[in-house]
Amino acid sequence: MGVLVNAQPPCPTCPPGGGGGTGGTTPGAVASPIDMYLYILAIAAILFIVLYAKKKQQKQSV
Repeated sequence: MGVLVNAQPPCPTCPPGGGGGTGGTTPGAVASPIDMYLYILAIAAILFIVLYAKKKQQKQSV
């Protein structure tokens, strides 16, 4: 809760925009490692949905 109500002024020496990162500078590389994690997570979610639908369809036919 303390993080949500923190009323400190912004850092005067910090670069604008938070500094960011330097990911994805190599040609063909992903923008950040999180991108690959999201792709794997999306594939797993779709796989679970398909398997659940097949399992539910088998129960209805019996």
